[in-house]
Amino acid sequence: MSTRWYPVYQRGNPQLRVFLPNFWMKLVRPTEDQPANVVTFAVSTQMTKHDVKNYLEKIYKLPVVDVRTRIALGDTKRDQVHGYITKNDDVKLAYVTMPKNEAFTFPDIFANKAEKQEQDEKSMDESKQGFRKFLDRNKKRPGTPGWYSI
Repeated sequence: MSTRWYPVYQRGNPQLRVFLPNFWMKLVRPTEDQPANVVTFAVSTQMTKHDVKNYLEKIYKLPVVDVRTRIALGDTKRDQVHGYITKNDDVKLAYVTMPKNEAFTFPDIFANKAEKQEQDEKSMDESKQGFRKFLDRNKKRPGTPGWYSI
C-alpha cells in the first residue's frame, strides 16, 4: 500500500516522487444470488463510484456499465469477561455491472481436489504396506519379545 506522505527533500540528494493513491480493491464472493454480469468488490472507504469505474477500466481494461456502492458496518462484539466493546472496521462494497455479454465466474481453485485426494490415499497405502513389511521383517529378530517359540 502506498502512502501520501513523501520523504523530506534533502539538498544534494534529489528523490523521485511517485504519486500513488491509497486505493485498494478486493474481489468478494457475494452472499446473495446475483446476475452473471455483476461483480462485488470490497474497496477502500475513500473510493467513489467514479474512482472504482476508472480503476477497473484503466488498469484492468474491464468494460464497466454501472457502479453501485454501499458501506457495510463492521461487527460489534462485547467482551464477556471485561465488558468492553470492540468493533471491526466498516467496509465499502462496490457492485460493478458489466455489459450483458460479459459474465464473471469465480475461479475454481480446488478443481484438482479429487485427484490430489486419490494421490494422497495411494501414497498412504504405499507407506502402510512398507511399514507392514518392516514389521514382518523384524518380528522374528533376536532380542525382541516374541522371537523365541515356546
